[in-house]
Amino acid sequence: MRTTTLLTRLATVVVTGASTASLADVCTLAYVKSVLPADGFLPGVSILRDTVTVNAVTNYAVSSSGGMPGAASNNASSSYSTGEHSLCNITFGYTHPGLNDRNRYLSTGGGGFSITSGQRGLSEGLAYGAAAGTTDGGLGGWAAQLTDKVLAANGTLRYEPLVMFAYKAIHEMTVLGKQLTVQFYNASKVYSYYHGCSEGGREGLSQVQRYGSQFDGAAIGAPAIRFAFLQVIHLFSALVEITNNYFPSNCEMARIASDVLQACDALDGRADGVVSRTDLCRLHYKPTVNAVGISYSCAASSGGGMFGPPGSGGTSSPAANGTVSAKAAKIAEDIWNGLLDSKGRQAYVSFPPSASFGDAGTTYSTATKQYQATVGGIGVSWVNYFLKQIASPSLSLQNATYDTLRDWMVEGMQRYSDTLQTNWPDLEDFQKDGGKMIHYHGESDPSIPAGSSVMYHESVRKVMYPKMGYNESFAALNEWYRFYLVPGAGHCGASSDQPNGPFPDDVVASLIGWVERGVNPVRLNATVGSNGKVKDVSQQLCSWPLRPYWVNNGTTMDCVYDQVSIDTWLPTLDAIPVPVW
Repeated sequence: MRTTTLLTRLATVVVTGASTASLADVCTLAYVKSVLPADGFLPGVSILRDTVTVNAVTNYAVSSSGGMPGAASNNASSSYSTGEHSLCNITFGYTHPGLNDRNRYLSTGGGGFSITSGQRGLSEGLAYGAAAGTTDGGLGGWAAQLTDKVLAANGTLRYEPLVMFAYKAIHEMTVLGKQLTVQFYNASKVYSYYHGCSEGGREGLSQVQRYGSQFDGAAIGAPAIRFAFLQVIHLFSALVEITNNYFPSNCEMARIASDVLQACDALDGRADGVVSRTDLCRLHYKPTVNAVGISYSCAASSGGGMFGPPGSGGTSSPAANGTVSAKAAKIAEDIWNGLLDSKGRQAYVSFPPSASFGDAGTTYSTATKQYQATVGGIGVSWVNYFLKQIASPSLSLQNATYDTLRDWMVEGMQRYSDTLQTNWPDLEDFQKDGGKMIHYHGESDPSIPAGSSVMYHESVRKVMYPKMGYNESFAALNEWYRFYLVPGAGHCGASSDQPNGPFPDDVVASLIGWVERGVNPVRLNATVGSNGKVKDVSQQLCSWPLRPYWVNNGTTMDCVYDQVSIDTWLPTLDAIPVPVW
């Protein structure tokens, strides 16, 4: 009988002040086996004790990134501790018999179709004096992808790895890891936290939605929720080009993007190279009006640039120069408007002004000496593996329409509503158990539209406080769940196009302060990275629905209420026949 082995790795920091000798005493195979959770502690799980490995690590260096991309720690009041740490690194496997297949504990997630970011995620826990855990979800290794296991054969989906990836593996890892931490330290209380971004953010929300008492606090970055919509929207920009029968050079689209940054920079009251208000940009800037006719020029490229679908690495292209055409401007405008079906109804949101046009990247053909749409990346994998259920690296959109994309979204929503959608808005169990959540999303994210997070936060507010007025419901929600749009930020980190933009400098420290000391982060601390050139390196982020606006000649930031701008973030999605949370 085949069993599914799940490998869970824990990194444990020895109590402050402990000596190397005490680390050697507890970081032994015998001791770790003695404090592992007993079989039956988590129903349906049997720990494989012969898979346990233990090794002591001294002088492990933790950088200021804390294991999360784009993070920094320049806040003197932060609990984040860089430098060298001693830890006990533990791995063990477990199976599911009968199936085929002020101590703190920090759970971490992955990205794309990977459930783990490996040691990078584990190291974040060390800086907070926390044990940390990650899991490969039974997929077969730290670098394994869900697509490696989800098909038994063409046309046959494996549900075990799907469910483990969707929510079960993180849950089991957390329960077992937290209990191991309790017994390792002989502790009476262990605070349990989660931090993840992108797919890791989705994984965190999967736990908050299903297991209300599992975490005391969750830091959720740019979550890849509504999988059925998100992955298909990565095909949308290429289809816009195909539908318009125009395939611009990457240089032409880059010129539109740079013009957006110049035109919309000061709409927030300060010219600092950061588009802090993409909502105002959407209201004031139209590519078909503002961008047509501006000049562009780029040298020849040998590839490796920022354009093309995620993971493509860019392609070689000849030198390009000219003026932005009306056709290229219309492509930009169509992308910003989001996916509309043949009746003009909205199916899903897309990327806002100031996000780069990565999904619209074209490929230059040396044979035809023409540019062509590039269809690849995670959107192709989603349609092939999860909808068509075939293992194929390619997908043609030549006969596809916007209705085709909408239908793929609806099909995926029906098939995976109980697993990968991860958009359940009723978080009552988490709230009643005292959980606290910080949710953040880069406003210029070119990988996961920031609007998807706005939609989710709004869904939670409406579902949990249906009888309250607008202000009253936000006040109630902000007591335990706060959401922040990060001005100028990209995907899970600062944007190289807007280096003066801030990024949350220590989200987990803010979360710990909220959970353990009751310090509600009305504004979230953020820092401009080393590439920035602004005087106010330390900044703060406004909690939604308030939006940033600079006054006093750009020296003071206010958090203001602007309903017209807020409305630009709230889609109708009337092309979808059922409510979309």
